[in-house]
Amino acid sequence: MKTLTFPGTDLVASNVILGLMRIQSLSDEEVRTLVSTARDAGINFFDHADIYGKDRHGCEKRFGDAGAIAAYDREEVILQSKVGIRKGWFDFSKEHILTSVDESLVALQTDYLDILLLHRPDTLVEPDEVAEAFDTLHSAGKVRHFGVSNHTPGQVELLKRSLNQPLLVNQVQLSIPHAPLFAQGIAANMAGLDQSIDRDNGILDYSRLNGITLQAWSPFQGGFFTGVFVGDRDKFPELNDLLDELAEKYDVTPSGIAVAWITRHPANIQVVLGTTKPERVQESAAGSEIPLTREEWYGLFRAAGYKVP
Repeated sequence: MKTLTFPGTDLVASNVILGLMRIQSLSDEEVRTLVSTARDAGINFFDHADIYGKDRHGCEKRFGDAGAIAAYDREEVILQSKVGIRKGWFDFSKEHILTSVDESLVALQTDYLDILLLHRPDTLVEPDEVAEAFDTLHSAGKVRHFGVSNHTPGQVELLKRSLNQPLLVNQVQLSIPHAPLFAQGIAANMAGLDQSIDRDNGILDYSRLNGITLQAWSPFQGGFFTGVFVGDRDKFPELNDLLDELAEKYDVTPSGIAVAWITRHPANIQVVLGTTKPERVQESAAGSEIPLTREEWYGLFRAAGYKVP
């Protein structure tokens, strides 16, 4: 398993993350097996959010009640959670951030979060209020590091003007067929080409220039929860042909190649898995260090329908 160190910290993390948004219906034993499989595969990073589950903190509580990390030294694993989504609205108020983090810690049965992310941009955000919440959490030892999710560079800069802690992470959607993160830069300045339209305000380059680690959620989705592209030969026949070819070459599954396509990028992007199946965790984690060539990487990009002008 390939690891990375977050800039300016001593936090060493696997480049594959186990996301836990779907675990509420699992038994204690199933949760522990899922986590132990991830640990055996070299994954030390676990991603939560207060909104995951049938009720608030539902998946966090399932994780905590199952004793998912009881067998490990707390310092051996990285726990990340997110805050800010409510039913039909977003809330980055100081009160909500502080209350939700306290609830997350109780649910997870831990004394601290390694990283807290602001989940989706709150257009009513008061950056000074966020800064106060972060300072309170950091000084109390409840949160060690901070980041954001689904934020543009401008939104990050607005927050940074008030914050006293650096933002380490921006978690964004990325997969081979859903790759505006890469696609616009590859086809920049091409008149009349939809791919050349900037849809994210240069998140990739901004993050690399500012030491922010990107985390890719939905790495197997063809779009915004439109279905898994791996194995979908109706919508992605050429892409699946190439995935199968490369899977055979590198002795992994197509899911492993889908992960490798993201981890191959020199930005050191982490991949967030959302599966509840231990075998899928193993298959996906196997892509962590696969050294796809430039030709293979761009071949997958083209097979997904993107242009290489």
